[in-house]
Amino acid sequence: MSLTGTPFFATVIALTVIAVVLPLAVWSKVRGPAAVRAAVRVLMVVFAQVTAVAVVFVAVNRAEHFYASWSDLLGTGKYVTAAPDLGPDGLGGKKVEEAPKVRQQFQPVDGVGGRVRKTELDGKISGVKGDVMVWLPPQYDDPAYKDKKFPVVELIPGIPGTGKSWFQGLKVHEVLEPLMKSGKVQPFILVSPRAMLLGNGDTGCANLPGKVNADSWFSVDVRKMVVDNFRASDEARTWGVAGYSAGAYCAAKLAIAHPDRYSAAVSLSGYNDPGQE
Repeated sequence: MSLTGTPFFATVIALTVIAVVLPLAVWSKVRGPAAVRAAVRVLMVVFAQVTAVAVVFVAVNRAEHFYASWSDLLGTGKYVTAAPDLGPDGLGGKKVEEAPKVRQQFQPVDGVGGRVRKTELDGKISGVKGDVMVWLPPQYDDPAYKDKKFPVVELIPGIPGTGKSWFQGLKVHEVLEPLMKSGKVQPFILVSPRAMLLGNGDTGCANLPGKVNADSWFSVDVRKMVVDNFRASDEARTWGVAGYSAGAYCAAKLAIAHPDRYSAAVSLSGYNDPGQE
């Protein structure tokens, strides 16, 4: 049962109602020795407290999408298939332009309106396998733009957080779409890859040989997938990266480390103090 799904939310609400009604119905009817009566009543109070906290947690998580699944919450998800030493450029001696094209299938994202689509990407350079969400601007299917290659902004969520946090929680596409339609903002593609790659741990978007190649996942594999599947420019001057919280640190780090891949970064509530742990 999904953490963000309606059935789970309804189940938690039902349990909360039961937890409130149960003590009212049986509190004075509990029988047995004094210790047993006290223990049963304590358990009813604890049950009520646990369900109250659970319903708030589930409601907030449904709105902001911090955890997409139980594996995200428990930190048991497996998204790293390999983590070789890829060297300082994060390419491991490979040339991206010579690699076979990555062709992906995309599906609509539940709970998110508009033109948001999702795919499961198997990163051939990084060794990371995870979901990536893509939103295409309203002009993408306009015949007047059929020959245009669009700029791209890569969106990195905080930890915890998923790509859906940007679209369901922050509703970034709902804010941008009318601005693009009116001409106040030039059209560009949004792409938000999975950021929680090591359970609930923060990778810092770094390449850690033997553990995870998060940098190469964001700056190589995801970029290549977008360019191979959409009319997206591959020039650094047309790519930006944005993030909030831990994702903001990643955005600044990736842009500074790879000026040949990104020309701009946006840090929202980020932390960049070198002395900060």
